[in-house]
Amino acid sequence: MELPRLTGALRSFSNVTRQDEYIVDSSDLMTKRSKLKEYCCQTELTWNDLTHFVENVAQNEHQVVSENLRTLLKAARQLVGIEHEQETVESAAVFLFKTFHDKDHVGHEETKAVKQMFGPFPPSAATTACNAVYRIASNFSEEELQKLLCANEPAGQSSHVHFGKTIKFSFDSFVLEPSEELPLNWQTDDQKDFSLDYIKYLNNHQGDFKNGSTDSSDLKSSNKVDGSFLRQEVDSYIIRTLQDSSDRPMTDDLCGTLFEMLASTKSDDELQNELFELLGPEGFELIEKVLQHRSAIVENALTHSTDLKLRYLQDASKKCLGGNAQPIYGCQVTVRSEQEKQLLKQYRREEKRQAKREKKDEGEISGDGLQNFDPKELRLQRELALQNARIAPILTRQHDYERIKYPHVYDSKSEAKQSPAFIAGAKIYLSEDVERENNKVYEQVVIPATQSMPIGIQEKLIDIKNLDEIGQLVFKGMKQLNRIQSLVFETAYNTNENMLICAPTGAGKTNIAMLTVLHEIRQHIQQGMIRKDEFKIVYVAPMKALAAEMTNYFSKRLEPLGILVKELTGDMQLTKGEILRTQMLVTTPEKWDVVTRKSVGDVALSQIVRLLILDEVHLLHEDRGPVLESLVARTLRQVESTQSMIRILGLSATLPNYLDVATFLHVNPYIGLFFFDGRFRPVPLKQTFIGVKASNKMQQLHDMEEVCYEKVLMQLKEGHQVMVFVHARNSTVRTAMVLQEMAKNQGDTMYFLPNQSADYGLAEKQIQKSRNKQLRELFPDGFGIHHAGMLRQDRTLVENCFSRGHMKVLVCTATLAWGVNLPAHAVVIKGTQIYDAKRGSFVDLGILDVMQIFGRAGRPQFDKFGEGTIITSHDKLNHYLTLLTQQNPIESQFLARLADNLNAEIALGTVTNVEEAVKWLSYTYLYVRSRANPLAYGINYKACQMDPGLEKYRRDQVIEAGRKLDKAKMVRFEERTGYFSITDLGRTASHYYIQYNTIETFNELFEAHKTEADIFALVSKAEEFEQIKVREEEMEELLQLLDDYCQLPVAGGAENTYGKVNILLQTYIGHGELDSFSLISDTAYVAQNAARIVRALFEIALRRRWPAMTYRLLNLCKIIDRRLWGWCNPLRQFSILPGHVLAKLEEKKLTIDKMKDMRKDEIGHMLHHVNIGLKVKQCVHEIPSVALEASIQPITRTVLRVRLTITPDFKWHDQTHGSVGEPWWIWVEDPVNDHIYHSEYFLLQKKQVLSKEPQLLVFTIPIFEPLPSQYYIRAVSDRWLGAEAVCIINFQHLILPERHPPHTELLDLQPLPITALGNREYEALYKFTHFNPIQTQIFHTLYHTDCNVLLGAPTGSGKTVAAELAIFRLFNKYPTSKAVYIAPLKALVRERIEDWKVRITEKLGKNVVELTGDVTPDMKAIAKADLIVTTPEKWDGISRSWQNRSYVQKVSIIIIDEIHLLGDERGPVLEVIVSRTSFISSHTDSPVRIVGLSTALANAKDLADWLGIRQGSAESQRPVFK
Repeated sequence: MELPRLTGALRSFSNVTRQDEYIVDSSDLMTKRSKLKEYCCQTELTWNDLTHFVENVAQNEHQVVSENLRTLLKAARQLVGIEHEQETVESAAVFLFKTFHDKDHVGHEETKAVKQMFGPFPPSAATTACNAVYRIASNFSEEELQKLLCANEPAGQSSHVHFGKTIKFSFDSFVLEPSEELPLNWQTDDQKDFSLDYIKYLNNHQGDFKNGSTDSSDLKSSNKVDGSFLRQEVDSYIIRTLQDSSDRPMTDDLCGTLFEMLASTKSDDELQNELFELLGPEGFELIEKVLQHRSAIVENALTHSTDLKLRYLQDASKKCLGGNAQPIYGCQVTVRSEQEKQLLKQYRREEKRQAKREKKDEGEISGDGLQNFDPKELRLQRELALQNARIAPILTRQHDYERIKYPHVYDSKSEAKQSPAFIAGAKIYLSEDVERENNKVYEQVVIPATQSMPIGIQEKLIDIKNLDEIGQLVFKGMKQLNRIQSLVFETAYNTNENMLICAPTGAGKTNIAMLTVLHEIRQHIQQGMIRKDEFKIVYVAPMKALAAEMTNYFSKRLEPLGILVKELTGDMQLTKGEILRTQMLVTTPEKWDVVTRKSVGDVALSQIVRLLILDEVHLLHEDRGPVLESLVARTLRQVESTQSMIRILGLSATLPNYLDVATFLHVNPYIGLFFFDGRFRPVPLKQTFIGVKASNKMQQLHDMEEVCYEKVLMQLKEGHQVMVFVHARNSTVRTAMVLQEMAKNQGDTMYFLPNQSADYGLAEKQIQKSRNKQLRELFPDGFGIHHAGMLRQDRTLVENCFSRGHMKVLVCTATLAWGVNLPAHAVVIKGTQIYDAKRGSFVDLGILDVMQIFGRAGRPQFDKFGEGTIITSHDKLNHYLTLLTQQNPIESQFLARLADNLNAEIALGTVTNVEEAVKWLSYTYLYVRSRANPLAYGINYKACQMDPGLEKYRRDQVIEAGRKLDKAKMVRFEERTGYFSITDLGRTASHYYIQYNTIETFNELFEAHKTEADIFALVSKAEEFEQIKVREEEMEELLQLLDDYCQLPVAGGAENTYGKVNILLQTYIGHGELDSFSLISDTAYVAQNAARIVRALFEIALRRRWPAMTYRLLNLCKIIDRRLWGWCNPLRQFSILPGHVLAKLEEKKLTIDKMKDMRKDEIGHMLHHVNIGLKVKQCVHEIPSVALEASIQPITRTVLRVRLTITPDFKWHDQTHGSVGEPWWIWVEDPVNDHIYHSEYFLLQKKQVLSKEPQLLVFTIPIFEPLPSQYYIRAVSDRWLGAEAVCIINFQHLILPERHPPHTELLDLQPLPITALGNREYEALYKFTHFNPIQTQIFHTLYHTDCNVLLGAPTGSGKTVAAELAIFRLFNKYPTSKAVYIAPLKALVRERIEDWKVRITEKLGKNVVELTGDVTPDMKAIAKADLIVTTPEKWDGISRSWQNRSYVQKVSIIIIDEIHLLGDERGPVLEVIVSRTSFISSHTDSPVRIVGLSTALANAKDLADWLGIRQGSAESQRPVFK
């Protein structure tokens, strides 16, 4: 049974229907709409019908017809514009087919029809279409074509009859005399002759047709019907039809059922269906009789008093009153019907009789509830319940809490928005003054401009003159702050509170940001100076265009303070030096995310940020929302972990759930939350929403243009200027020409003509000088166009002309709304379908763009209100209404990007385990929203109750993301302990913004040996390109591009997504020409992402140490960046050289090296262009090149030290190379084993290039035996193709240290007691009783002999005691001689002096002197000294004049500590000292003992030989004997 049409409230507050049985499917509406759309499409000819129709052509003609169809589509695309989706183009092609199917040329009528549909059109396109249609039609007869064109129309029209059209209406049937008693069941007496028998019916009503009176002689009189009539009829029915049936019903039961049905309020029509179902076809006669005598049966039954009848009555009346579990539908709509009245009276009478019979008191009867039945009271109760239902929340709680009022929230709808219904997604009604218009073409909703908020008593605008000196400097030229700025002034300018400002577009939020910037600057002023190195301010703007505008604005304003503002986006890179010198950075969310992800170089930057301004925070619910969440979470965690003060300011358009966003930004809602609704707009906005109803795309486009013209004309008649926004560059010209044509056709051109003011003539001259042909043609009629593809000077000219009123209508793209503040009284958005390369399809225009465009409506100085009109398709009307009236709470999109963001935090080191990750998630907007609206995030109510902090939910999400990352080898996730550790792969993915699915693809397909073609195929399969779709209409162009521009084979061909990406990437590199609008957008998207992905692959290959692949990938990075194939001449990287010259260079095969050796005139003669020789020669010398020279030194048999000298060999030119330096990659590769042993990034500074100063790099590499023939050192420029150098390391004459240098075995000796010194004074110097094993083993050599000693032992082995033993030997044997102790550092000298001053000077009475650069004692002190402690350089300087210095000749022992430093930079000094000592010794004939102390050495024997040490005196202990 169908549900009655009752209100939702009645269903909720009565038991008319049971709630749980009625399940609404949310997709029902969409399904119905799509079915209706399909149905509409069936009623007209479609492109599919046409293609199916032409398939019937003969086989040999098939290819020709298909070619003609493609030509027709191409012509349609030309007419309709390339920016439209395929459906529109197909629809246009069908229109052309209908127009030209019986024509062989484009006549006047056809031109008129095409012009009316498409506006101004290129005649060649119409001719092409006509010829193509003619060729197609020539294959079919006229009848076949007519059949095709008329196939759908008649059937479609005839079958569609509106509901209710066939019902004949008469007033008579509805009028009742007041005196008449309302008949039972709404039946009149003349309906009692009801019969199912049509012939009988005709016989009965013959009199009606003859004389208008009814002959009732044949009718059975109702008098014959008595109390037993129903029973008799039922008996005869059972005997006649059911006697053989074993489960036949009892007569009483069937009578009871039939009586209930007859006594119900249902009409005879409904009853006859139900009775037929109950009794079957055999019961026709019974049904006829009971329905014919229905009222008599019920009346007789009611007067027939029996107990059975009482039960019937009781049941019947209960059913009428809705008392049972399964009510009769609709009974509560009519509170008290006539039949109910009768039933109740009769029922009470019967009950009283029964009570009397049973001698019961009337008050005790069972019908208590029914006795109190009062319809008036019931109605009052229901009305009261409905009124309460309006305001009562659906999910009630025990307590009614008081609504919280926030001081700075000016929201007229705040009560409604705090209700649970709104949070659950219910909509708010539009205000009463909304105007709706609904006609055949479109539906229109007009929301009038809101009244401005009245100014409060205490509200005062802040005067600029009352600000401090800094404020006055920055706001120079302004008299006072506006209303919103004045309200937030106190919090913004004088506190450090986090803030969220929600205000309409154009309300002056930028100046609020400026107030917070000034507050920050004021905190860093000391003695009238701004300490610029103490703080950084970061302004995050959602778009590059907006970032550029903000940079200009802040730069101009902050210039008087000397504050430097720079843009840091994908387009504007800054060096580290520039970033350090800048106080304010304007950046995009993605760029700032990347900067803060890199912990090494930029940590200092993010740590001195003191103010973070986030513009357009309502982007949280779009695709880029996760980036903002990640930024804020990272900043908030940094604030907590470092206890530093970073202020966050969120700027946003008005959004419904501002409290959630405030919680997310850690804003105190009582201090920092400011919400201003539409009443605070500087110019109130009247909004018009128009939904065009046509389902045919071509018709829709045509209707949109008509409606657009209508709205533009309406504004022009009122004397206003209009801006029409479209969504593609070439649409601007098309739309302007269509409007121009319509104005001419309808004779409205005078409204479009501009005012002939004084400077109009000058503007006209400037326009006529422009190279833009369309602009010149449109200007005289009052039209202008503006888009990013125009020249900068043309765009500025158009902006000036429009602002001065020389253009009435400006057709432009959304870039004008973002980049330039150019208001108009009215703005119109024509169409809302925009191509998004990221999604690879047409999508709805984003709410952010719509708000920005509507923000341009209304000029604050001139208009009382602005008008914004959006023209969209009918199915999108509700979507934009909801969005622009701020009814959709913004939700988090973070879950989709959780794995990538978690990887970034692990790479940064801020998250190391699951616990920290769970805590990190609590800082995201996802956490705030999932607690407010858990069902939207897949959390059921029970889970939410059990775990209010959603700890388990967050943990599950983190563990799931951790597993994904572990599977992709980006992170090592130890699930048992919950610890995360980053891998090289994860770090690369984080730095280059690569999705984890892409990394999984790389893991599977990336190998060491792949060609360039393989790499292109691999990059094309990245997840970043997954949304790009292959469209049927692009196939032909893609195949053409494949032939023309693809230099490498394309895997997958044009049919697959990755094949398409590959083709577009190669086309981009080859500067290919593209026609299709979607392909142009896709190519830009592919190029932007491919460069980043190839860079990431390069880093992965470098980390995996694959030389060939690393070299190949670095070249590919440069190929994409420079848009130049590797085999082209490197001089193509210079834009100043003309193309024909470059072509000749390639033809002559002139390489850079050849040209370096040639003179400029030689080059000129070879190119047949003498003057160009100089320019070519200059370019040749500007290509970066370096000379490499390497020297090698083995440290051990397996480790080699390389000293690489890099000498720049090119001319520096700032325009070519910038002002900082040229980056290079340097790596050492082993060609045999295909392995990189060392790699590093090297920046060649500008000053080093100018001075031609060689740079030194020192690094160690491993070598293996047998020795390879050679290693290569390769230097490759990071930016320039063809800039590289190779240096060969040859191992043919390399002498390695001995294979197994003899470590002295540590003997198992009895530790020697200190008494072995045989001197009480010496013994008293030591606190220990026995020497350690090493000292025991070397004691005899040091203390009892004079031979040279080399002791190599690990640190902490007691080498200083060994030195002291040698000194004591000197004191014992040669008391007049001197000892010299050489330590490598001044600090070590100081340490020795402090120790020995106490132990040797004071206790032994020997003189110890310090001799360093800091301390130079006089000659007498040195002459008296027994022990000199010095540094290598100082002793070198003194010992040079040994002939003149007698104290040098008296030296008998030199102890050199850390002698292994011979191999270091200071090695030569030590070498000189030892050599000079040997020389002095040979000349004076007095031997000088040398004791060398070092760590354990690999080649101790070589050193011992050089020191003249005989075998046994060189002790090099293994490091294990520490």
